[in-house]
Amino acid sequence: MATENKKRRLITSYNNLTPEQQAEVKALYPLGFNEVMMRFDKPDGTFFYTVPYETEDTYYMVKIDVKVDDGSDDDNDGYYDEDDLKGADELADAADEASDDEF
Repeated sequence: MATENKKRRLITSYNNLTPEQQAEVKALYPLGFNEVMMRFDKPDGTFFYTVPYETEDTYYMVKIDVKVDDGSDDDNDGYYDEDDLKGADELADAADEASDDEF
């Protein structure tokens, strides 16, 4: 049997890479990670995203922090509360009066 030279396979965080490796990953994906990002589901129901990165002796799956848009934005809760719309009724009444005067 021929001995195969297999590369190590590791999953690691982007933050755990050396600054040189981080620069290589950025250079490898200058337009971002969207096209190459892979989702890994863990048995506990959580998940993480990785991008591939290869060195001479190691094949990495680099964990990338991703903000997942769940459809709600806590910062905009109450965006249309009455406090934000003070004066809206008066503006609507004024617009109605102006349109009534035109006829």
